[in-house]
Order: sequence, then C-alpha cells, then structure tokens
Amino acid sequence: MSKLNLVAMAYDKDAVLNALSGTGAVEIKSHGEEADASPLAFDCDELRTYLSRLDEARAKLADACAKAIKEDKSLYGGGEISFAEFMAAKELRARAEECADKIFDCENERKKIQSAISRLDKQLEIAKIYSGATEPLKSESTAHVKFRLGAAPAAGVKALEAALAGNKLAAYSIICGDAENSVIMVAAHKSIAEETDGALSAAGFADCPFAGDKSGEQIYRSLVEERKKLESELEEISAKLVGLKDELRPLEIYCDYTAFELEKAELSEKMLATQKTILIEAYVPEEEEERVSAALSGTGRPLYFGFSKPSEEETPPTLLKNNKVVKNFEAVTNMYSPPNYREFDPNTIMAFFYSVFLGFIMADIGYGLMMIIGGLFVKLKTNRRDTMLGRLGGVFAVGGIFTIIWGFLFNSFFGFALLPFRVMPDMQGAAMSWSLAGIKVPALLIISMIIGVCQLFAGYVCLAVQDFRRGKIWDGVWDGIVWAVFSAGVELALCGFIDEFGAPVLKLVGGIIAGISLLTAILTAGRKEKLLGKFTKGFGSAYGVINYASDILSYARLYGLMLAGAVIADIVTSNSVALMSSGNVALIILGVLIMVIGHVFNLAIGLLGAYIHDARLQYVEFYGRFYEGEGELFAPLGSKHKYVYITN
Repeated sequence: MSKLNLVAMAYDKDAVLNALSGTGAVEIKSHGEEADASPLAFDCDELRTYLSRLDEARAKLADACAKAIKEDKSLYGGGEISFAEFMAAKELRARAEECADKIFDCENERKKIQSAISRLDKQLEIAKIYSGATEPLKSESTAHVKFRLGAAPAAGVKALEAALAGNKLAAYSIICGDAENSVIMVAAHKSIAEETDGALSAAGFADCPFAGDKSGEQIYRSLVEERKKLESELEEISAKLVGLKDELRPLEIYCDYTAFELEKAELSEKMLATQKTILIEAYVPEEEEERVSAALSGTGRPLYFGFSKPSEEETPPTLLKNNKVVKNFEAVTNMYSPPNYREFDPNTIMAFFYSVFLGFIMADIGYGLMMIIGGLFVKLKTNRRDTMLGRLGGVFAVGGIFTIIWGFLFNSFFGFALLPFRVMPDMQGAAMSWSLAGIKVPALLIISMIIGVCQLFAGYVCLAVQDFRRGKIWDGVWDGIVWAVFSAGVELALCGFIDEFGAPVLKLVGGIIAGISLLTAILTAGRKEKLLGKFTKGFGSAYGVINYASDILSYARLYGLMLAGAVIADIVTSNSVALMSSGNVALIILGVLIMVIGHVFNLAIGLLGAYIHDARLQYVEFYGRFYEGEGELFAPLGSKHKYVYITN
C-alpha cells in the first residue's frame, strides 16, 4: 500500500475527488497536522436530510411497484452502469425531485383517504346496528312526551323492560336488531323523563348518532357506497404510483449519486485547507499508482501529488488479494476480524480447512450436490457480485465439492450405499470403533482429532511464516516451527497408538519428536526474560500442553455433528424406503414426501450447525495460534452503493 499526498486548489476539490473515485483505488485518510493549514469546514446536515427524503420516496415507490417489479426485474435495483453514466446522474436531479414530489403527494393523499376510511369504518360499525330500520331515524319530542331513539345490548333491553314494567307513563318498542344489540324507541312523559333516562343509562342505551329523513337501511348503504368510493380512490393512487415505475431506476441511480456527494462532503473532516488550497492524504495500492497518476493528470487542474511508503506508526487499510474461490471465504474471516495490514493473510489455508471440515460434517454425495446447486443458485441470484450473501453461496458450493469427496469415502448417497466398498469406517456399523492404546474409541472421533492436529500444525507454520516476514527469524523458529514439529510428533504418536494402523513404531518415533520439541519449547520460552521470567515462561509453556490437548478435543465436535446428521439421514431414508416398498400408492407418495422433506430439513439444520461450529474452530483453534486481526478493509472512495453496481 502506498500513501498519496495531494495539494489542489480549493475550488477544484470536487473535480479531484471525482477523478480519484473513478479509479476505484483511493481511500482518503485523515490528514496529519500541517503548519498554516486547518481542518476544512463542512456542514452535511442539509444534504443528509435531502438524501433521506429521496431514499424514503424510493422505498415507497418500490413497495407500490412490487408486483410490476416481479414481472420486470429490470425495474428494480442492482443495475450495472458505467462510471461515466453514474457521474452524469447529476442531470437527473430535476427528474428525481419531481418524481419524489409526486410520490409524497400520492402518499399524503393516501393517508388522508385511509384516515377517512378509518373514521367511516367506525360509523359503519354503528350503522350496521340500524341497518334493519326501514323508517326514517327520527325521534322528535312533543310538549309533554320525550322520545329517544338508540341502541342497547340485548341484556340491557331486558333490564330496561324490568325497569319500565308497570309504568304507564313510559313505553318502548324494538325497531330492529341482532343477537347482540337492539334498536329501540323509548317514549316517556316528561314528568318521569329523569327516571327513564336513568333506566336507559343503566341498560347501556346509546342515542342514535344519525338523524334526518333517511332510514337506517339507507344510511348504511350510503356509508358502504362511500367506503367503496374511497377504496376506489386508493386504487387510483396506487395506479398513479405504479405508473411511475419507469422512474424507479433513475431515482435509485440519483439516490446513489447523492449518497456519493454526501460521502465527498463528509470527507472534508479528513482534509486540511489553507486560504486557497486543500491538502489530501490517501492510501493507494502500489500497483494502482500509475492509474491514479493518470487520472489526476487527466483532470487538467493545477495540483501537486506524490506517493510514499506509509511509516511504521501508520496503519493502512487491508486490501486482500485472493483468487475467486478463496475470496468467498474472506466473509468468514471478516465476520471475526479482518487481518491487519502488516500480518499474514490466512484465508487460503483457512478456506481449505473450512471446506474439509464442512465436507466431513455433511459427508454425503447427495447433500454435496444440493450444496453445490444451492450455492451456485445464490451466487447467480446476486449476479455474481461481491456481496455477503453471494460469498456465503460460494462457501457452501465449495464445501459441497468436499462433501461429495467425503461422501464417496463414506459411500453415502442420501444414506444409500452406492459402491460395494467404503474407504472410511461405517459410522453406524459394528466396526465403527478403533483400538486406541487398547481402548475402544469411535473411529470417526479419532479421525476428527487427527484432522484437528493437522490444522494446529498449519497454525504454527503460519505463525512461523508471519514472524519470518517481519524479520523475527528466531521467534518464528522457537514459537512456530518447534510447536509445529511437536504437532507432527503428536500426530505420529496418535497414529502409532491405533492398533488398526499396524504401525506401533510410530509411537516411539512420534513420542521422541514430541518430547524433544516440547523440551526445546520449554527451554526457549523465556529467552527474552531474566532468571525468574525464564522459569515462569518455561512453566507456562509446559502447562500449555494441557491446553493443547484440550484444543485437540475441540475437534470432537466434527464427529458429533456428523453423527447427528448421519443418524437423521439414515432414519429418513430407511422409513421412506419402507413406505415406498409397501405397494400402496398413498404410502408411496407419503414415502417420497418424507424422503424429500426429511433430507432438505436435515441438510438445512446440518448446514447451520456446520457453518457455526466450523467457523468456531477456525476462530479459536486455528486463528488462536497466530492471528492478530483488528484490521480495516480497504474501502475506496465511491465504492459503496445501495442500488447500482458501477463497472469500470
């Protein structure tokens, strides 16, 4: 990584940043202090609010056009455009703002109508009670008689009847009703009006909110028609929004362009300024220096720039350079912590072990094929772009290849045996155990630990390589190579203790190698300490053997996960075959369904567990040997977009 130092005229700031963005190879860093220069003033609040409004309008339009988008995928995000087309998006401002105004006008109108519908629904709920009334809803009192028209619950009507029983100055009549409510007309002489009102209140009586010459039936129908009219208006508004579907893509492009403008504005806090110039520092990959130089020179603006090596005190961002296959596995490492700029990139080695472990856990030809198909489908669904989801699809696809390899070794195809032989032990057969120092131990548990020691060996080699790269040759030898040799000795001894291997000499050879390397590790652990420090460091190194044994046992989870999946697969397959062999059509169909659903479920659950525990082994056991992490990934100016994909 190189450091770019650039001085340009203040009025050329935008042109310079645009040129740097076009290379896709420049990350602006915070500028160090300089005499006669001060931080560049900036205010991004207005632009943030503006972008937020555009994003909100875009989201509302996308929701309204969801059906149209399903029919025509070109309407929706992710479209590819060139950098020149992206920079020309500033010409879309008037069009985007007009579209946003129309969207918000429709949204405001929609809210008004929905509010009116909510109020209308409450009226309809009441009007439905009076819908059986065929006469006008009038209750006009006379000089001596008070009339009240309203509704009361069924239980309240009975209470009212009891309250008015025997009272010759009051009467009521049920006009209509249903099982829950009744519409009643009450007539009472004004001399007992207060007493009657009390009885009505106790009965839960509510006066009719409708008055006029219309009957309850007419009022209800009128409200229903009014609601239909409002719903029709809502549909018209939705149609208006759908009619703007062709504006979705331009709006998305302009949203991303505005986000780019905001990014440039926010970078001001990382720059310094004099009265007439701006000072910029940035990181550029060494191989991109020539292209960045050409881009800056091509602006035709007066400026000065130069490249230099970052100092040891500086921490440049990390730019990972892996092939297309390994690049998928960067997602696994990045979820833990990206490697820092000055350390060894472990992704290639980690990708191999991750795939081996994933394949070992699943270990079935059929499951491997499903993983490849599913992983490639996800990869293609993301248009092969560098997204988190696309990378995980690639991880599972590569893992599927190793799953097929292990499936052949275990002779398993959805639980069926395809070959007349198997290389690996039958995990569910009588011969699934090996004799380890005279003790019967599951063979696959031993294989899991052997694989684990291989990864621990690789971890110590990586530590040595990292120290060698930093010029710490002896640290690499004593802390890395010695423990790698110890791991090799443990591996040989472990194989020698397995009676089925028939190589007891390996016990002696492995033991000697492990013993000598462990003694060397103890003696050299405190090489940089004084007398007491040498003792404590040496003791700590010896005690580390216990942790080492614990780390080996951590790989037993591979066996546990594999066994769980294999048992479920065997149960699904055996029961499905039994049903399909019955000769009954219904049972055959049921057997097929159980076979398909059962294996899909087992694959999904197995992949979830494998993904998590496999990653855990990489993070704790493998990376625990040498990995430092805490790096920041290289993020070039203008590289982050929500809706479009810029092709250079």
